[in-house]
Amino acid sequence: MKYVSKNVKWVVRNGLLLLLLMTIFRLVFFLVFKNPNSENVLDAFLMGLRFDIRVISIPSLTIWILSCLPFLNPFIKNGAAKFWNTIYLLLAFVILIVYTADFGHYAYLHQRLNASVLSYTKDAAISTTMVWQSYPVIRWLIGAIAFILLMRWLLKKNLKAVNAGTPTIKKRSSLITVSVIFFLLLAAGIFGRIGQFPLRWSDAQDLGSDYKASLAMNPFQSFASTMAFKDNKIDMQKVKQHYAELAAYYGVENPNPDSLNFARTLAARDSFSFSQPNIVLVICESFSAYKSSMYGNPLNPTPFFNSLCNNGIFFERCFTPCYGTARGVWATITGIPDVTIGPTTNTRNPEIVSQHTIINDFKGYEKMYFIGGSASWANIRGVLKHNIDSLQLYEQEDYEAPKIDVWGISDKNVFLEANKVLAKQTKPFFSVIQTADNHRPYTIPEEDKAAFKKISMPKDSLLKYGFETEDEFNAFRYTDFCFQKFMEAAQKEKYFENTIFAFVGDHGIRGNAADMFPKTWTEQGLTCQHVPLLFYAPKMLQTKRLPFLCSQMDILPTIAGLSKIPYTNTTLGTDILDPAMLAKDSGQHKRISIFDDGKQLAGTAWQNNLYMQPVKGGAGSLYNMINNNAIPKNDSLTKSLQSFTEGWLEWAKYLSYHNRKR
Repeated sequence: MKYVSKNVKWVVRNGLLLLLLMTIFRLVFFLVFKNPNSENVLDAFLMGLRFDIRVISIPSLTIWILSCLPFLNPFIKNGAAKFWNTIYLLLAFVILIVYTADFGHYAYLHQRLNASVLSYTKDAAISTTMVWQSYPVIRWLIGAIAFILLMRWLLKKNLKAVNAGTPTIKKRSSLITVSVIFFLLLAAGIFGRIGQFPLRWSDAQDLGSDYKASLAMNPFQSFASTMAFKDNKIDMQKVKQHYAELAAYYGVENPNPDSLNFARTLAARDSFSFSQPNIVLVICESFSAYKSSMYGNPLNPTPFFNSLCNNGIFFERCFTPCYGTARGVWATITGIPDVTIGPTTNTRNPEIVSQHTIINDFKGYEKMYFIGGSASWANIRGVLKHNIDSLQLYEQEDYEAPKIDVWGISDKNVFLEANKVLAKQTKPFFSVIQTADNHRPYTIPEEDKAAFKKISMPKDSLLKYGFETEDEFNAFRYTDFCFQKFMEAAQKEKYFENTIFAFVGDHGIRGNAADMFPKTWTEQGLTCQHVPLLFYAPKMLQTKRLPFLCSQMDILPTIAGLSKIPYTNTTLGTDILDPAMLAKDSGQHKRISIFDDGKQLAGTAWQNNLYMQPVKGGAGSLYNMINNNAIPKNDSLTKSLQSFTEGWLEWAKYLSYHNRKR
């Protein structure tokens, strides 16, 4: 134990040396890639220091723990000292290699190092030749040798200086205390922040500019964050093969198979008398259609929302393209299905953080996003802050209401806090409110238990109509209670009469809906993607109940159309209230994308037909969406929906990387 204090000093000195090295590289990055529009970059350097501390703390903690073992202690075994100096030297050399690659990557692509560089290893000979012919390799090697010699000398000096001293702490209890404190400090360095979520690449987006975010990033962090996406390959042959089909379906202006242009410029509609309405878009957690009152569920869990639907424009067959909240937010904001396979999502990929969104076409609007917890969850912060101009992001710490569980403050309080902010606005606003309480642990706040009464239901009734437990059922009812409290508060404010409220589920919940829907909905998992979609503005919109298919990706184009906003659409959503479209075929042409990550299936729904096939290719099948009868064999229909499915699936991957913010 007497050497513990020496080990701590040694690890700290070497850690600071590596930290200094990373700081120097960040300074070099700033000087080489200096942006004249970024005058104050101190906040970027401070954020970058946090990223660097996180990276350095990981090997520091590992080395410190192992070096406390007698046979690996550099102050006991001479061989251990040589071993650890070699390890530190290798770490320094890895830092040099990574930052060199990072500088080259940024100079070429204006992106910090990411896992896509691994693709170059498949053509190692060509890549090596390109590097040899493009960069001063000989000078770099000479500099690298000098760097290694300098680092070797500094590491030996550090070890010698610490070894020459005497342990300053000798009591066993004090040594244990120091060890615990040092462990906690390194653990805090790895976590990177005080809060529920660790420091993530998306936190750099709070700095206000792409350049400052890039300056703050650490290439180790950006590389590690993109490793899960390294196999997201785009088949350009398929992208080009299906371009004409998709361009025709989505009405692309001036289609060009060479440039793969996908933009459509839409003029302001002249079919409404109002202009510049406020927008409140509510993304509702787990708002599964078959569990709600709007579809005749006998348990009647959402009577208030049902009353709104009876006085607004309600879409009976709206689907999210994918399952999951992060995927739902992504699809809503960008208009692109998230077709990543596995537990990760597009929101977590820093390589595609830049996305065009129609929200920015609402010129002159204040833009706000309200979430009860932290936007660091699933790196949603990066997508929001990077892409929505001048976004005011409200999170848990911005509210007066107390946190009730892992998801932050209650949905009721999110709504009421948002209402306070919206009531003070003097300019038109586009606001998004994201709910969370209809999710485990299904918390009902103590403050609401007097006004909101839980209901007990027989177990068999719950299971028959879509609920597993009473807690889930009452949480669904509590969501309706929160909607009611919000609308009652909003109706008292001046902004209400000039506001379009849009409500959509972030996703549904897979379950047995056999007593309410045809068997296809349960067997093919449509229950986890079927959600209510409502546009509510009693002073502006006529009541309609529309039966045709539509998608979560259609929400922003439709809101822009309703608001008489000219906009540019570059992705897969359409205006589902376009008068010309409704006059043509009442929406019957509409095709929607369905992606089942769990079963790795993709498909297309059209009218009453559902086509599904394996993501990796193979025979697909047709299913009936309106009754339990089998669909007669129809080769031409199958072929058509198969082609469309393969097209949108590949274009979803392609657009994720080619829909950069304008």
